[in-house]
Amino acid sequence: MERTEIAKNYFAQKCHCSQAVLASFADALGITEETALKFGSCFGGGMRKGEVCGACTGALMALGMKFGMSEVGDLEKQQIADGYARRFLDEFAKQNGSYLCRDLLKRNLASDEERQKAREEGLFALVCPKMIESAVRISEQMMQEKV
Repeated sequence: MERTEIAKNYFAQKCHCSQAVLASFADALGITEETALKFGSCFGGGMRKGEVCGACTGALMALGMKFGMSEVGDLEKQQIADGYARRFLDEFAKQNGSYLCRDLLKRNLASDEERQKAREEGLFALVCPKMIESAVRISEQMMQEKV
């Protein structure tokens, strides 16, 4: 099964978008799906406030696991990871118009009323799978790069 399908399957099972994206990379990152689901659990819906899309935060966690600093003071690795974060967010915004959940869903998820409207309008089912697929595809491409 393709990684995008794995991620969308997690989302269909009521995982947050952040969990779905990160868990789809668990095997490639040497972590368990359970660990990935836990790490991603507080980032869905733009951290519940409509901020950075959870699919993006899941992807950024995966990119950090792949390219990030693992020893304190390794500024070279930190700069590499920072570069991947900027590139990822730029490409995601280029493909989708924004990387902010509130812009993508056109709803302020910090508001209970707006979140309920988004549910009633089916926005999570309509928009989020596309954002998940985009985040996974961009991340997959970046993870194949040699540093």
